[in-house]
Amino acid sequence: MNVDFKAKQQEFAAYIRDPANNPAPADIKPQRMSMYRELFFNNVESFLSSNFPVLRKIMDDSAWLELAQDFFARHQSKSPYFSEIPEEFLAYLQHERKNPDDFPFLLELAHYEWAEMALAIAQEEVVNLPQNAAAVLEGCIKLSPLAWPLVYQYPVHLISPDFLPTEAPEQPAFLIVYRNQDDDVNFIQITALTYRLLQIIQDNGGMPAEFYLQQVADESSHPDPDLIIDAGFRILRDLAEKTIIIPAKPRLS
Repeated sequence: MNVDFKAKQQEFAAYIRDPANNPAPADIKPQRMSMYRELFFNNVESFLSSNFPVLRKIMDDSAWLELAQDFFARHQSKSPYFSEIPEEFLAYLQHERKNPDDFPFLLELAHYEWAEMALAIAQEEVVNLPQNAAAVLEGCIKLSPLAWPLVYQYPVHLISPDFLPTEAPEQPAFLIVYRNQDDDVNFIQITALTYRLLQIIQDNGGMPAEFYLQQVADESSHPDPDLIIDAGFRILRDLAEKTIIIPAKPRLS
C-alpha cells in the first residue's frame, strides 16, 4: 500500500494539536489517538507549569488549561528542544495570544519567570572576583553576561494570588536578575538611576567606573554631581560583591 507519510504525519500532528478542529486519522484507533494526544499535551502543560509557577498559581484550572491548549494548538515552535519551550511560549504570548480576559501583566510576568530559568541554564561561567570587591572598580569594568537589567510596567516581582493589579502604576519596576558564584539566580529591585547606570555600562563595556558615573551625573543635571558620583561608587561596590559588575579589558579608543 502506498502511503504519503508526510501527509499522514501532518494529519496525525493536526489532531494531536487541536482535536476539536481536526479529524483523527481514520486508520488509527480513537483510543490510541486519545492516548497520544493526552501524552503530548500533558508533557507540554507540565513543562509550562514548572517554568511559570507564579503564572500557574494565579490562574484557575480552566483558564490555565485554555491558555496551555491554545499555545499547544496554535504556536508553531521553531526549536525542537524542550528547554526552549518557555521562550516559544513568550513568543506566542507576544505575537499570537489575543484574549481580552487575560491579565494585563501576563506577558511581563511570563518574561520575568522565563528570565530566571534562562539564567539558570545559561552556559556562561560566573567570574571569580577578588575578596575585596572594591578592587574591581580600580580597573575597567563591564556588566556580567549573567546579569540582566530589566524594566516592567507592572511590579511583576510582587504579583501573587493576593496581588493582581489591573492597572500599571505610575512608576515602572526596575530589576536586576543575576546568577551568583553559587549558581543561584536572584532578583533585586533597583532605582531608575541605577538602571540607567547599568544601561550605560552595558552599552560601553570596558571603561573605568568614573566614565560611567560621570555620564550618569551629567544626564541627571543634579546641582551637585559629586553626590551622584559618590553614591554611584557605593552602588557599584555592592553590585561588584554580587558579581553583577565584573572586571573588563580596557576598551581601545
